[in-house]
Amino acid sequence: MARARLVSLTVSSMHAVALALAVAMAAGCAGSVQSNPRTVLRAYAEALGDGRADDAYALLSDDAKRSISPEAFRTLVKQNKAEALELGKSLSRPTDDPYVTAQVPLATGETLTMVLEDGRWRIDGAALDFYSQATPKQAVLGFLRAFGRRRWDVLLRYTPDARKEGLTEERLKAAWGEGKPEGKRIEEAVEAIRQSIATAVFEETGDRATMSYGSAGVVLFLRERGAWKIEDLR
Repeated sequence: MARARLVSLTVSSMHAVALALAVAMAAGCAGSVQSNPRTVLRAYAEALGDGRADDAYALLSDDAKRSISPEAFRTLVKQNKAEALELGKSLSRPTDDPYVTAQVPLATGETLTMVLEDGRWRIDGAALDFYSQATPKQAVLGFLRAFGRRRWDVLLRYTPDARKEGLTEERLKAAWGEGKPEGKRIEEAVEAIRQSIATAVFEETGDRATMSYGSAGVVLFLRERGAWKIEDLR
């Protein structure tokens, strides 16, 4: 199975400038160096190892080039010869087949992952996980979806263990149902979060995370047994 991977690579520098190589496969470009991600990696590795900064720069994605000029890239490679050589050596010996993915932003603030397999783009299986708790952002998006559909059973999953004792779907519905004061507060918070999610910044510290929304709102997250939950909506 032919696969390709979106590769992000960083080299430490005194200015903490990141180098990113995004390998973008394109159908029908067989015969060019860019048609094979492993070939691109090898070319990039050799250029870094030889100190050929301009050749390495030519293989960067457009986004990477917008973040660093050719002159800054040359300086970065020159000032970090040992790191560039080490990175080049590691890139020339990939441990697995390249695997290319594409991230498609959706209007809801979610991101759909597509995978290139055998020269064709496919939808990643994660798209079937409507109520993921893998990251704080996925958790809040799942929470918004569950609340919008009044999926009380799913909303219980996002409740921290310390607050779950004695809580049932029926009690949650009674507290957050239509016309209930607490339900109205949550609904207003949910709407504000929806409007903020596209540009929201998530800050993680260990098993806790926060997301600011609206003028002064904040979502508090707690990770329990690997799953992110909503600790509070303030």
